Amino acid sequence: MKLAQVVLFAVATLLALPAAAQTASDMQILAQKIKADKKLVVAANMQLTEAEAKGFWPVYDAYQKDLQGINKRLVGAIKSYAAAYNKGPVSDETAKKLINEAIAIEEAEVKLKRSYVPKLEKVVPGMKVARYIQIENKIRAIGKYELAANIPLVN
Repeated sequence: MKLAQVVLFAVATLLALPAAAQTASDMQILAQKIKADKKLVVAANMQLTEAEAKGFWPVYDAYQKDLQGINKRLVGAIKSYAAAYNKGPVSDETAKKLINEAIAIEEAEVKLKRSYVPKLEKVVPGMKVARYIQIENKIRAIGKYELAANIPLVN
């Protein structure tokens, strides 16, 4: 299966979590499946040697753990926007707060990537660092596209 197909499936599953999951444990199971699927996509596309894999996967796991904080922040911002949007026209003050948070989240994601590049460079060659960042960017881009397609413009 191609990278885009697997990632699209994972993102679609993630976006369907609220509708598909009836309990917190169901949501946890689905979230674990998505993480496992993402890891399979990364593994299939990184072409790591045994020695590289030994160093890469702990860094990958740490990055994913740190990325969870950014994802939680993003979910919080989306929930805040939804609450404001559902109340009627969004005030200028609320819109300003929301856009500042959205930009801060993007900045945090860039800062996180920057902080992990040196860690990755210690365990895999530069070309594979670039490949991993590309894979992460593609996965995130698909998720952001799906969010953008489903989040209405502010009114």
